[in-house]
Amino acid sequence: MRTSPNIIITGTPGVGKTVHSEQVAQDTGLRNFPINKIAKERDCYDGYDDERQSWIIDEDKLLDAIEDDVLEGGCIIDWHACDLFPKSWIDLVVVLRCPSTSVFYDRLSSRGYPEQKLGENLDAEIFGLLLEEAKEAYDEEIVIELTSENADEIDSNCARIAAWVEAWKKSHAESTAS
Repeated sequence: MRTSPNIIITGTPGVGKTVHSEQVAQDTGLRNFPINKIAKERDCYDGYDDERQSWIIDEDKLLDAIEDDVLEGGCIIDWHACDLFPKSWIDLVVVLRCPSTSVFYDRLSSRGYPEQKLGENLDAEIFGLLLEEAKEAYDEEIVIELTSENADEIDSNCARIAAWVEAWKKSHAESTAS
């Protein structure tokens, strides 16, 4: 039985997944799992998409590469998609949103994204596609939506997630003691 929860921090590129994941890992002692970095380190690619200027992840290879770590617990999975991870692995899904299209557009533009990739990500954010994906893939009670437009919201979100981690640990310690 796991003694620490697994959390997915997801959202459209540019909403602050990495900042949140790193901060929550630092605050809670959970392990940060940036999927882009892990896919590169563990050779989980299936090619390169020239048009979008991004690597294509081999999802089966990725799941095999991280399974032992995730089953151990205490992982914060930083990834722009969530529906590929088995429900049994995940205790909380945090979907970050940036409702201000001007703030979001500026974030993506500063990354130098090609116009098509920028447009696709803007559309995905405007229509809440990743939130819907999360709600379809997991039980709705473990999916939360948080706004991530400024430093105060990031701090507040990270504190809220850290408090949830402590509550999860406490409730699971009590349930294993009885």
